Amino acid sequence: MLTDYHNHLENGTLSLDYLKKFTDAAAQKGIESFGISEHAYHFYQTADILQNPWVNERRFYDMKDYVNVFQEAWSTNIDVKMSIEMDYTPGKHDEMAKFINSYSFDYVIGSIHWVGDFGIDLAEFRKEWDKRDLYEVYRKYFDQVVTLAQSNLFDIVGHLDLVKIFKYVPKDEEFLLEQYDRAANALAESKTCVEISTAGLRKPVGELYPDKRLLQKCYEKKIPIVLSSDAHFPEHVGADFDKAIALAKEVGYESIMTFSKGERKEYPLG
Repeated sequence: MLTDYHNHLENGTLSLDYLKKFTDAAAQKGIESFGISEHAYHFYQTADILQNPWVNERRFYDMKDYVNVFQEAWSTNIDVKMSIEMDYTPGKHDEMAKFINSYSFDYVIGSIHWVGDFGIDLAEFRKEWDKRDLYEVYRKYFDQVVTLAQSNLFDIVGHLDLVKIFKYVPKDEEFLLEQYDRAANALAESKTCVEISTAGLRKPVGELYPDKRLLQKCYEKKIPIVLSSDAHFPEHVGADFDKAIALAKEVGYESIMTFSKGERKEYPLG
């Protein structure tokens, strides 16, 4: 079984024609369980969850139109999962829960892109890394991983160590492994799965998410996995899955989780 659960329509249109470009690509790659998980900040309905100038300029969708695309797809027997990728926002658990529960998502991804006012993965903020305390950013990032897991709002945590995207990584391995331990321990107490994401291979870091040492800790804690490409264009669907599968098997994983209307099933890893 292969999954690809983390994909975006934002560079095209909320239309059946554009969605089909993704589902067709998934079929060609042999991906049996495929989903779209648009960034939640694009939708007017999340205005009470996350507010900042960068996000507010990009809030231009209505959830009604998003749901309609999936209903069109399902009416023509296209098997695609409807999801959302939420920016985990500390202090907004009630608002996030209300939004999540308002729609029949097959699963929900929670990701961390912001440490306070710092958009850690955005090119516009890249120079900020040189102005900030690297260890403080990492500590605060993994603080959010812990509370994301404790919220138990999400089925999957997106790109678990996204914080390494621009290759700013603490040299103190003891500190780094401490953050990995904190993450794995919290996730193990939640319903949250971890994705092995190939998106990092297309970013400056040039690595899969998560780091092998972090994934090993997740495996030891029996945290389930899914595979994701985080495709923002159809041609990235299923990209480099051979490397993701190799990493999963290298640390010991033999199975993968699938989702449908919030229900999960475990299958042998393809």
